[in-house]
Amino acid sequence: MEGLTEFIPVSSTGHLLLTQMALGLDDPFWDTFAVMIQLGAILAVVVIYFGRLWNVLVTLPSDPASRRFALSVIIAIIPAFIAGALLHDFIKTFLFDSPQLICWSLIIGGVILLVIDRTAPTPTEEDAMALPLSKSLIIGLFQVLSIVPGVSRSGSTIVGSMLIGVSKRAAAEFSFFMAIPIMVGAFVLDFWESRDALTNDNLGIIAVGFVASFVFGLVVVKYMLDFVQKRGFAPFGWWRIVVGTGGLIALNFL
Repeated sequence: MEGLTEFIPVSSTGHLLLTQMALGLDDPFWDTFAVMIQLGAILAVVVIYFGRLWNVLVTLPSDPASRRFALSVIIAIIPAFIAGALLHDFIKTFLFDSPQLICWSLIIGGVILLVIDRTAPTPTEEDAMALPLSKSLIIGLFQVLSIVPGVSRSGSTIVGSMLIGVSKRAAAEFSFFMAIPIMVGAFVLDFWESRDALTNDNLGIIAVGFVASFVFGLVVVKYMLDFVQKRGFAPFGWWRIVVGTGGLIALNFL
């Protein structure tokens, strides 16, 4: 579930939390598990974009374009890092325990995605590695919305990107790049806070989830951009609406 949903705008966190609830996994460990296996999905991005990312790294001292790209990612992730640090306990204590909130977030986000997919302005930015710094900051501010489970980190950044003239492909790619430091930071924070509760058995379970999220994340990242160019983001909007509506029905009538 993590690998399949992390990089598409359907909210991997929302899907993971609903899956945990459906499977009766109410031990606090599973919340930590859901965050820690995200590192596997992030590794998939690093593997696929290794050549481009390595080139940026080695040319930072000499290439202004590389420095500008690195700075654009840093600027874009600062708002989410600040919001995450200030609201971490509130998010995990209250927001993660509200399946109704997750379902409504999925539905509302799906409707917004359908509307933006049709009405977004004509793109003026086609290169995810050459966005203006001002637009990177705006995208970063949109990412803060994803602290609410069900909103979707990739969904909020993609919608924000399209609203300010970034093409669909570039919006998806910049969302990939932003995910790397954000999710590594979330992994490190949860690992440190849960270090005393992790046992050899827990680490084995996390390892299985890590490998699964990496493999399926690899498949999604590899094929998503071509899919988006051909069909846009509307299919993901409809999927969000179906899952959110199904979740509300299950919560209220089953």
